[in-house]
Amino acid sequence: MNDNTFYAGAAKVKTTPPLGTRINGDFVTHYANYIHDDLYSKAIVMQNGDVRIAFVVVDICVMLKEFVDGVKASITDATGIPASHILVSSTHTHAAGSVADVHLGSVDPGYSKKLPGLILESVLSALENLRPAKIAFDSIQVPEHLLCRRYRMDPGYVSVNPVSGEPDQIKTNPFGAENLINHSIAPVDPELSYFALKGLDGEWIALLANYSLHYVGDWANGTISADYFGVFADEIARLLQTGDDFVGIMSNGTSGDVNIWDFLNPDRYPTENFAKSRLIGTDLAKQIFETTNEIRWQTNPVLSALYADIEIQVVKPGEEDLRSAAKVVSEADYENIVVDQLGLKQLYAREQLLLNDFSDTKTCPVQCFKIGTGIIGALAGEFFSETGLRLKSEIEAPHYFTISMANGNVGYVPPVAEMALGGYETWRCRYSCLVGEAEAVIREKLMVLAKQLI
Repeated sequence: MNDNTFYAGAAKVKTTPPLGTRINGDFVTHYANYIHDDLYSKAIVMQNGDVRIAFVVVDICVMLKEFVDGVKASITDATGIPASHILVSSTHTHAAGSVADVHLGSVDPGYSKKLPGLILESVLSALENLRPAKIAFDSIQVPEHLLCRRYRMDPGYVSVNPVSGEPDQIKTNPFGAENLINHSIAPVDPELSYFALKGLDGEWIALLANYSLHYVGDWANGTISADYFGVFADEIARLLQTGDDFVGIMSNGTSGDVNIWDFLNPDRYPTENFAKSRLIGTDLAKQIFETTNEIRWQTNPVLSALYADIEIQVVKPGEEDLRSAAKVVSEADYENIVVDQLGLKQLYAREQLLLNDFSDTKTCPVQCFKIGTGIIGALAGEFFSETGLRLKSEIEAPHYFTISMANGNVGYVPPVAEMALGGYETWRCRYSCLVGEAEAVIREKLMVLAKQLI
């Protein structure tokens, strides 16, 4: 296929874990006891001339760089697609099997061994489905399902940082203190972006959307679910009246400070399990569907990709911090922990001891793709909406969006001003341990890659 024709193929492979599998995404481990809907690894492969690129979006909470690097190496070995041209990201559903150790949410060894082969299978199947194609980009504004979850509280309310013991200036997710909320502190990114792929025969191949909404989480602990990401995928296929080979994908944007828990208007959404994720996923699909008759197709888009690893300094506890943490840990009962103020102090004391054994730097992957008139960035962490908005305003391309939690996950990467305010996302731990300037350094590197492609 070196004829300068644009080809695209897509596939999905079921990755649903068995009952009993460990689930992370909470402060403690949960175990799968109910499968509400299936999980998938969804792959899109594109080719023009001798350039191939691959996008893979997996229904999972977190995949660390070491895990993703192994997956990408197996894809390269099997397909010849260089790792720099492969994007593997997590949707960030909190109702999936665990392949990463986060807080007391532990790795499931069996699932960790099984998942890489399934991801590879999805790429191989997408490669087999390559056919002459065309692509279109578009975006719409959908602010109604987005709320900054970081709040200024009324005078008198105190939110304590469990690491330092000092008060934070803001509160993340103020459950139980709704009447003391003053205002949320940061903007959200309201853009719902997507690219669509059709065969030259007019048949739908795939649609990959991007929205900066964390996850919905309207299910009981122990549930396996793709959350609103899965609802969207099913609904967009239904609305487009596609064939069985169509692959719908929702990727996660820069949503580290955004969710849809409306503390000031609790009756805004239905409260029964899965009702809110179903409503949101369905609405996003409907709004995209209503634009698809007007999109402009490109039949011979140029493909290119750039990738870089950045070493970022890790902030570690000092000697006095370690002594205090060791005392707290020695008195804690982690098997029966209650996640209250004392429980948080115990959880984060353990984090200090484990963080101390980390290397002094973390490797942060940064990646950027050009597909015709579209530019897609990829960042390996939970970045705030401010980061995504700045990238969109500064990258001079007709269409741009950022896929987060891609090629690994270095945890929360707040802008430096947000770091100073405190809140859950800034509490020092293995999942939030980069120096304050990390966000700016990583964002600037993505800007450099994007400008090279433009």
